[in-house]
Amino acid sequence: MAVELKGLTKRSENYSQWYNELVVKADLAEQSAVRGCMVIKPYGYAIWEKMQAQLDKMFKETGHVNAYFPLLIPKSYLSREAEHVEGFAKECAVVTHYRLKNAPDGSGVTVDPAARLEEELIIRPTSETIIWSTYKNWINSYRDLPILCNQWANVMRWEMRTRLFLRTAEFLWQEGHTAHATREEAEAEARQMLRVYAEFAENYMAVPVVKGVKSANERFAGALDTYTIEGLMQDGKALQCGTSHFLGQNFAKAFNVQFVDKNNKLDYVWATSWGVSTRLMGALIMTHSDDNGLVLPPALAPIQVVIVPIYKNDEQLAKINEKVDGIVANFKAMGISVKYDNADNKRPGFKFADYELKGVPVRLVMGARDLENNTLEVMRRDTLEKQTVSFDGIEEYVKNLLDEIQANIYQKALNYRLENTRKVDTYEEFKEEIEKGGFILAHWDGTTETEERIKEETKATIRCLPYDADEESLTPGVDMVTGKPSARRVLFARAY
Repeated sequence: MAVELKGLTKRSENYSQWYNELVVKADLAEQSAVRGCMVIKPYGYAIWEKMQAQLDKMFKETGHVNAYFPLLIPKSYLSREAEHVEGFAKECAVVTHYRLKNAPDGSGVTVDPAARLEEELIIRPTSETIIWSTYKNWINSYRDLPILCNQWANVMRWEMRTRLFLRTAEFLWQEGHTAHATREEAEAEARQMLRVYAEFAENYMAVPVVKGVKSANERFAGALDTYTIEGLMQDGKALQCGTSHFLGQNFAKAFNVQFVDKNNKLDYVWATSWGVSTRLMGALIMTHSDDNGLVLPPALAPIQVVIVPIYKNDEQLAKINEKVDGIVANFKAMGISVKYDNADNKRPGFKFADYELKGVPVRLVMGARDLENNTLEVMRRDTLEKQTVSFDGIEEYVKNLLDEIQANIYQKALNYRLENTRKVDTYEEFKEEIEKGGFILAHWDGTTETEERIKEETKATIRCLPYDADEESLTPGVDMVTGKPSARRVLFARAY
């Protein structure tokens, strides 16, 4: 095994430590000099770029366009929507001055007290306020609607207990902000974007997700409804993978964004916002990876196929190079990302372990004997199975294998979720089952008091009221804690 793999903690021993080590050893990210912030390394950023490219395509297919809004938000803007400011107040980084000067004692630079801002600026924790102050200038009539904007950006939420990708003070994301003439149109938009996220998670990330609506307690600050996709990680904890919010007219009223409707009446605009972040990288790692390293879905792998030659002399290498050049070109023509690693500064065994650690879906090996027999050794990363395959038609074989791997890792994750989703009827049973991890479907009386009690006593939260629930789960019952009437079962889990 390669040096990188030595000491990788097993998931069964310490899942959290396994995750932290894997992110660093697989060259995805590392801690930065700024506490709570991360450096996303080239290999990690390449995965994010593939996510970004696919999501951006899906957004544009649904009629959205990209824009960019300022990083800094006047403090007074955050005060305009009461729930919103309350939700983010404890996480805001504040800019108070605009200039530095040399310290009189020569010790370096210091903040110039004469350069204090008249109004402090907030580094955006999210952009609803600055965007709605802008939309006021864009919207006068129903003819100006809808506005379907998205921005790719960074945001800052002052987190001190951080974990790479899952929770960092600064993170990358996209945030969609749309404006509509009617409530129905805005609600349809928010639900549509949730479907886009679910399709991306399942078809590209190979992460099965539960779609649903959040309880009032778990809603986004300032939203009337928050829709969510929830994934189940291999340690039995839930991860919120994306959210879409129906904001009603709250932000339009806060920033006085009105329009003249078709009946020549003045009304406030209806709004949505929706976003996914680099937290999806955490979901990708924790859903699929194993004790040998990353397992990447082919749809998002920066390198889908790696080819490694094994040779004893330059003559053998020259023959293998000649043979491999053609299939590399063919793979590229088919849209398959391939790397031929014939560098002589690392031994084949090191390369094998390194690409395994980095989750490359398919590894092809060609040695002297393969050259004679017109074969290649094929290893698939998801199962670690090896097979010797004829060189002829290898391109089609690998193309089909990549599709098979994509489907297989999705099915494996789905099976895990189904095996770890249980129904309980009593609070005692709930307390026992939540210790085992997984999703639990239980009756809830709909009150914040009961929800808070469960959270305090068990550390479990309501992840959502699932859309795709079976008939029994949608049948009224009684709350497991209070015995009061319950409209339906909801999904509980401990979560990141």
